[in-house]
Amino acid sequence: MGIDERTSRRAFIASASAAAAVPLIAGAAAPASAGGHGTPPGPGRPIQPQRPSRALRALLDDIDRRRIEATVRRLAAFGTRHTLSSQDDPVRGIGAARDWIFDELSGYAAAAGGRMTVEKQSFTQEAGPRIPVPTVITNVVATLRGTASPERVYVISGHYDSRVTDVLDGTSDSPGANDDASGVAVVMELARLFATRPAAATLVFTAVAGEEQGLFGSAFQARQYKAAGTDVQGMFSNDIVGSSLADDGVRDPRTIRLFAEGVPTAETPAEASVRQSVGGENDSPSRQLARFVQDVAEPDATGMDVRVIYRRDRYLRGSDHISYLQQGYPAGRFTEPNEDFRHQHQDVRVDGGVQFGDLPEFCDFGFITRVAKVNGAALWSLANGPGTPKGVNILTAALTNDTTLRWQRGTDQDLAGYEVVWRETTAPEWTHVIPVGDVTTTTIDLSKDNVFFGVRAVDRDGLRSPVAFPTPASS
Repeated sequence: MGIDERTSRRAFIASASAAAAVPLIAGAAAPASAGGHGTPPGPGRPIQPQRPSRALRALLDDIDRRRIEATVRRLAAFGTRHTLSSQDDPVRGIGAARDWIFDELSGYAAAAGGRMTVEKQSFTQEAGPRIPVPTVITNVVATLRGTASPERVYVISGHYDSRVTDVLDGTSDSPGANDDASGVAVVMELARLFATRPAAATLVFTAVAGEEQGLFGSAFQARQYKAAGTDVQGMFSNDIVGSSLADDGVRDPRTIRLFAEGVPTAETPAEASVRQSVGGENDSPSRQLARFVQDVAEPDATGMDVRVIYRRDRYLRGSDHISYLQQGYPAGRFTEPNEDFRHQHQDVRVDGGVQFGDLPEFCDFGFITRVAKVNGAALWSLANGPGTPKGVNILTAALTNDTTLRWQRGTDQDLAGYEVVWRETTAPEWTHVIPVGDVTTTTIDLSKDNVFFGVRAVDRDGLRSPVAFPTPASS
């Protein structure tokens, strides 16, 4: 019997379990031919990016470069936004910036028909190495409640505090245009646009404080969500997204980096051991989220290539996504492809006619606009598509040359079914997809010893969820 005959006969063996039999899907068993990018033959078809819908393209077209620039310049004009700066001066300091952000987001919420609420999330941070005295830290949070699956939440953040060389200097000018008015501008522009558009899941647009002093604002926020049992299925920090210029003059204006960790920060030693034993070091929820972003934020729609970096963050640096990772939430950090370290955190001064300091003049507002498009494509696709499958297992009770997967059925109102994806163990991205229908278990004629599998949900409009990587189950 030839290999094609075997694949055709056995590609979809229905589960022997009487509780959940899998129907055969017409045409799904046809083997994929080896092709572009070294795609190996096997069951299913080569995986394709999710094309942007008309509604998504309309959202991306509405992202306003002039508004983004105006936001960056306004934030820089507060002089300093240092966490230790004045909280009650109406024109200078972090308090004035906080109130302006709150007022702007409240204005956007007024157009949301009651679906968006805005709050100041305040707490007192006790004294520590970068906080000399107990200090009130305030996050500004705009929450857009989902229309169909409000319990499912996605968060996008930028930090509005700034600093100079001396991290305890709360009085000197610290405009912080790139770090991180650029990220806050992305968050605020998307909050404005999503406020008038329905989204199935809940979206949180937040400007956090205390980042430069130790991620304090985001840490408090993530702990609050965890304590409330909030199902945060994805979080993105936008931190230093204002320019592609490196300190050697090199530019890469069409690339944005997305940092995504491997073994989850919050994983227990036992969980990490299981993951490593099955080869799942490259398949954390955060890396599945990053792959999803690459899938939906294609250059044709966003003008940007998403370069995923398989690290939690850069050396010697850390952003607010880490606070969410510490609570077990999938999260990643967007940041520019190169960094100009001559201008980050430097005191503002003039030397021989050259200005130094993190000023708006060093920002590329077209670049920030494209970063906003990447974020917008990811948020729209996550919020309007189905949630990531839960309880995904790969059954390991018997020695077989096929693979049985099972999962819990999602509660999304327009859920259409599921797809199994797979790739060679040496491949960084999923290469094949097999539609299996609206079922909760399936058996694939492919050895679980030789490839990696995942499961994703699909809705009636063809929108897909991020992939869930299975954990082994013996029964």
